[in-house]
Amino acid sequence: MMNRRTVLTAIAAACTLAAAIPSFAAEPLKVGFVYVGPVGDAGWTYAHDQGRLALEKALGAQVKTTFVENVPEGADSERVIRKLVAEGNKLIFTTSFGYMNATEKVARSAPGVTFIHATGFKRAKNLATYESRLYEGSYLNGILAGKMTKSNTLGFVASFPVPEVIRNINAFTLGAQSVNPKIKTKVIWVNSWYDPAKERQAAETLVAQGADVMAQNTDSPATLQVAQEKGVYAFGWDSDMSRFAPKAHLTAATNDWSGYYIDAAKAVIAGTWKTSDYRGGLKEGMVKMSKLNAVVPADAAKLYEEKKAALTAGTFAPFTGPIKDQTGAIKYAAGVRAPEKDVISMNFYVQGVDGKIPK
Repeated sequence: MMNRRTVLTAIAAACTLAAAIPSFAAEPLKVGFVYVGPVGDAGWTYAHDQGRLALEKALGAQVKTTFVENVPEGADSERVIRKLVAEGNKLIFTTSFGYMNATEKVARSAPGVTFIHATGFKRAKNLATYESRLYEGSYLNGILAGKMTKSNTLGFVASFPVPEVIRNINAFTLGAQSVNPKIKTKVIWVNSWYDPAKERQAAETLVAQGADVMAQNTDSPATLQVAQEKGVYAFGWDSDMSRFAPKAHLTAATNDWSGYYIDAAKAVIAGTWKTSDYRGGLKEGMVKMSKLNAVVPADAAKLYEEKKAALTAGTFAPFTGPIKDQTGAIKYAAGVRAPEKDVISMNFYVQGVDGKIPK
């Protein structure tokens, strides 16, 4: 039987051995982001990077993030995504529609990595998709545009003719027509997500064509800056752009990706992550509206706030009939909500939008 001195000696030896064995904290989850524009674009990429920074702040040492900006859509994006995999990133967000095929291809060859792609529709066991219902904000912008215009002509600076952009044009037009049936929307496509020079030229052309309120689905504040120079109004997009054109900026439909990024990273760390197709809007806090400009009249602000409350509560959806296409054909009868699959794949202009969708 061991005496007291022997026990104490054994305990001391055990403590010495334990102290000699280094302790290892859990390795942080490496998270990579692929951006289509620069983080300073003030729009889409800026909003995603704010979400990345929020992820770092929320999870601290549990994560280590990195990003690659200005990555062209197409073949070059595959090289960037593969490099992030090779660098040990176990969660990778690819944040533009044109990365879809490259993301899917790399995901098939890297089953131990979790991929999450913004605005796409291809999924796999280790590949999920996510998107905001920013068209809810576009509809609200339309209400203000319909109340503020004097020419009844609105302008829209558009990027690429994909469903995401087409539904934003349509929602903007429908929102405006809900308060002003005379509304017409002119669209100019710049075939770029971020090209300040092209965006500026398009905005100047729209003003010359009579547009006195403009919206955009592009990433720079160029449209707003033109609006302020020309004495008309416009809206920020993806983030609050009021600092670039405080007189012209009526409000902005913004994306807040932080909650989604934090939840996804937590799930990967915990081993509970599963693929999904997530869409969040005003109700979920993924879409937020910035402060209204004081120039907005009280009656317009009241209509705007009422509809925002209905969208947040889920009692109203922007694509609720009656909705007609450009030919006058009824797409959705009065009171009928467009099915989500139709909204996701939208490929027609509503009545009131000028021109044709490019092929």
